[in-house]
Amino acid sequence: MSSLSETMIIGLTGGIASGKSTVVEMIKEAGYKVIDADQLVHDMQAKGGRLYRALLDWLGEEILLPNGELNRSKLGQLIFPNEEMRHRSAEIQGTIIREELATQRDCLAKKEDVFFMDIPLLIENGYQDWFDQIWLVAVLPEIQCQRLMKRNHLSSKEASMRIASQMSLEEKKPYASLVLDNNASLDDLKEKVKSAINDLPSSS
Repeated sequence: MSSLSETMIIGLTGGIASGKSTVVEMIKEAGYKVIDADQLVHDMQAKGGRLYRALLDWLGEEILLPNGELNRSKLGQLIFPNEEMRHRSAEIQGTIIREELATQRDCLAKKEDVFFMDIPLLIENGYQDWFDQIWLVAVLPEIQCQRLMKRNHLSSKEASMRIASQMSLEEKKPYASLVLDNNASLDDLKEKVKSAINDLPSSS
């Protein structure tokens, strides 16, 4: 598709409690469009959405609440403890998510010179070749743990387990064209994001 080659698409990723949402807000404030993979998934898991229908076909009506919405906690209990179920879930949902993200990407590429895609599992799910640049929001594990404990009211052990279940930020660094270090203050992060945005081609 010709417009894709003329558009600069930047992938944005990080880890849990790394500060990625803060960076997304800064990018939006600077006037850039951001496709949000998490929001897309949430929308498609709503009643009648593509992921909702796929999960219902796979697991049946026991995953629904009385009002017909997905029972997310029941879904989590069914899928997360079982490795086989996790793989199957990733397979079923991953294909649909990739298709929908590609549709949104191609649509935005017709209108924007530069835009971002916020994909938490960008590297784990092999989206690297979609992007001209990959920005990684990175933080030291101990700071990540403290922030997660505070944000989600978790014990140190619970927070550490959640962080350990993800690919480490250190492992993601080789894939990044830009690492936004978020170990210091919010103002420090703002300066780094501002500087990175200033280096981009002007958005028309």
